[in-house]
Amino acid sequence: MIQAKPLADLSGVQHRFFTRKGGISAGLYSSLNCGYGSGDSPDNVRENRRRVAEVFGLGEPDLLTLHQIHSTDVMTVAAERWTSPGAPKADGLVTDRPGVVLGVMAADCAPVLFADGEARVIGAAHAGWKGALGGVAEATIAAMEKLGARRERLKVVVGPCIGRDSYEVGPEFPAPFLAQDEANKDFFKPSPRAGHFIFDLAGYLVRRIARVGVTATATGHDTLTATDDFFSYRRNTLDGVRDYGRGLSAIALEK
Repeated sequence: MIQAKPLADLSGVQHRFFTRKGGISAGLYSSLNCGYGSGDSPDNVRENRRRVAEVFGLGEPDLLTLHQIHSTDVMTVAAERWTSPGAPKADGLVTDRPGVVLGVMAADCAPVLFADGEARVIGAAHAGWKGALGGVAEATIAAMEKLGARRERLKVVVGPCIGRDSYEVGPEFPAPFLAQDEANKDFFKPSPRAGHFIFDLAGYLVRRIARVGVTATATGHDTLTATDDFFSYRRNTLDGVRDYGRGLSAIALEK
């Protein structure tokens, strides 16, 4: 489990970027696989999620995750609860309620956790390149502001994701980022493979969040290369493996 400043310094807020360790799943999903969308046993996933919730002093039904679709849609959690499988389709969660854990899953995409400790408003977002480009982080911030958060007080951390030296993308890839802002060229460098590029997803997210007046940091962990610590869709694909485990990142308000 990873805790990161400045979130770790906030009173009344708990967060964790969980590694793949500490669960009961085996083989490809070893061991803390939290994704029902994988081919893992649902009973294993449920127990792994229970262990995650327990870290926050809560039960498995209190851990809310989403059916993630690489969108910019954000859910506000109030009294409503749902179960997984069958969760709503979205990629961001916000709340001002204690007694609930907001979780996002990733296996190379970036989990992003947000908190305004003074307003007691928290958020979590799943940002693959599509969601990052579309503005899922900004949408999460806007949803938090509706609950009373203020962006000058927000603390934001981009968690473990595919690293800036590992994320090879195709020749068509830089175009939509450069169309958005020519300065985004800073996040691309040539790949050893002709016509391809290496993309810095975490760096792009940190700068993009900063441009709406919010300071963000990144943990700097690379999910592709840290085989023992993180699940990776790209790593499994390169190895010819079709499925993969899902890692969880989560945040909660203390009661």
